[in-house]
Amino acid sequence: MLEALGIPEPAEAVYRRLLARPGCAAAELADGLGRPEPEVRESLAHLADLGLVLFDDPSGTAEPLTPDVGFSFLLARAEAELGRNRRRFEQAGRTVAGLLASYGDGPGAGVRYDVVDRVTGLDRVRERLEDLAANARTECLSLLTGGAQLPDTMDASRPLDRLALERGVRIRSIYQESLRNDPPTVDYVRWYRDLGGEARTVPVVPMLMVVVDREAALVPVDPRDGRAGALEVRSPGLVHALVVLFDRLWESGTPFGEAPRRDAHDLSPQERELLLLLGIGCTDDVAARRLGISLRTVRRMSSDLMNRLGARSRFEAGVRAAKEGWL
Repeated sequence: MLEALGIPEPAEAVYRRLLARPGCAAAELADGLGRPEPEVRESLAHLADLGLVLFDDPSGTAEPLTPDVGFSFLLARAEAELGRNRRRFEQAGRTVAGLLASYGDGPGAGVRYDVVDRVTGLDRVRERLEDLAANARTECLSLLTGGAQLPDTMDASRPLDRLALERGVRIRSIYQESLRNDPPTVDYVRWYRDLGGEARTVPVVPMLMVVVDREAALVPVDPRDGRAGALEVRSPGLVHALVVLFDRLWESGTPFGEAPRRDAHDLSPQERELLLLLGIGCTDDVAARRLGISLRTVRRMSSDLMNRLGARSRFEAGVRAAKEGWL
């Protein structure tokens, strides 16, 4: 349960035992857990390095430190690492999208269908999405930008999702957290999850994307203009890069149905993303579009964050958050 914080299962078991029996020696802990004493000593040394226990190696005695201090640091460190990874992979997603767009517009566009093919027209893009979904054998991965999904899109997806799940296809989708503000989208995701689909949310989805069987992917030619069409990618290297992007976002996402986890500074993922946007000077309009929420909500969140940080401006709030170690 605590591996994400750098605490492997054996060390977690030792720590839990020590919390119940402070001051135990390594030998006594080993007896109680039924594990070799050298393994327990190694776990205690690791916990000491993380600032969770005081461990005297010669005598083998250990005392747990105040958990809230040690875990606050570990949680903050893990959240910071997740944020860095997410930003790296968002940038990777934009770079890949630009690379694919350049390839699709180049002199070799449309010549090698097994690598990339440009699909023009919204109707044709929808048809290719339906074809790929209908022929999926093992897995379908989706990044879905924006919060609320179009009713027509959800209606068209229902029979495809049902048939795919019935034949054993694993379906995983990542949405923006702002979908929680749209009841029809929430109802659709709840329906799809009840059938066996999986869904998570993140504050910002960098691009629209569907990957089927890790063999083919459909991405927009221009992430800012859906009318520009899509690129169907079958190059193993490019498809793999898109799957890596999806997997990293999935790891940092919140499972649908659960409240977004707040960090050691009582920040939700959405609030943390807003602080990052404020820190780089984004306007309220830009932040609202990025987060998929209303301008009023952004202003309310910004005002609350400014009050918590004692800042007089939105930009100052972003800078102070960075200085205080909130980001």
